[in-house]
Amino acid sequence: MLEGNTGTQTGVYGPEIIHEHAIKFLENNKDEPFFMFYPSIIPHAELFAPEEYMEKYRGKFLPEKEYEGVDEGENFRQGPYGSQPESHAAFVAMIDYLDMQVGEIVAKLKELGVYENTLIIFTSDNGPHMEGGADPDYFDSNGPLKGYKRDLYEGGIRVPMIAVWNGKIVAGSKTDHISAFWDVFPTVAEISGASVPEDIDGISFLPTLLGNDKEQEEHEYMYWEFHERGGRQAVRKGNWKLVRYNVLNPEKTTTELYNLETDLGEENNVAEEHPEIVEELSQIMKNARTDSEVFTFDATGYLQ
Repeated sequence: MLEGNTGTQTGVYGPEIIHEHAIKFLENNKDEPFFMFYPSIIPHAELFAPEEYMEKYRGKFLPEKEYEGVDEGENFRQGPYGSQPESHAAFVAMIDYLDMQVGEIVAKLKELGVYENTLIIFTSDNGPHMEGGADPDYFDSNGPLKGYKRDLYEGGIRVPMIAVWNGKIVAGSKTDHISAFWDVFPTVAEISGASVPEDIDGISFLPTLLGNDKEQEEHEYMYWEFHERGGRQAVRKGNWKLVRYNVLNPEKTTTELYNLETDLGEENNVAEEHPEIVEELSQIMKNARTDSEVFTFDATGYLQ
């Protein structure tokens, strides 16, 4: 618990505390191999930033979006987010603050003399969210992609991944290799020499990082599922992607097929034109999932 935030106080900024510990971790482990996972909580709901950062952007992203949250009472700080009358400015301020922190991490690695031998990966866990006053449409946060966080359209699951490894990764290089977060574990394991279980879905993308595209193993397919909001599934094989919504209610289940090569925004459902591809991907979808436990949902479709 942060004593500075007791009651209605806002004396301590969580991202600052996390960052301080990250810097200390680097200092304490500079003389030995290390892995640091730094899950920043910004920019995210709640949309709060230090005043000095708010001042830089106040009034510059108009019209502002006012968000009315919960600032007192029984549910205060029990889940609901606090109010933010300047959501746009706060969002940008948080990004600026995160950018500063990333810069300090890089500077610290260089100061400690380990930057040349450190792989840095910067990425996001999902597409843009809409909670707490966030306004992804105003900032065009998902660009040409359809959907937001919790969607299985590209806007919900396709995220940028930036990697820097001096002397290993060619600066400014890009790749079309299709990868996902379950590939991070085998990649890090291969780099560090650790063993990897045989029964995992991940594939190391180390060859891609090193520019050895010919040695890169590819996924036969990728599968996603989301248990809330009526249940959602998606499978991608090559450039074909099958999406199903409301899977927990067969009477309302939708089946959508997209060719991401020609329709990145998933605007044209071509399921009726390609029944054979729908059948193939449906079978993959059926075989890909494993029922490990029974899930129950309330009337709104949320996991109980």
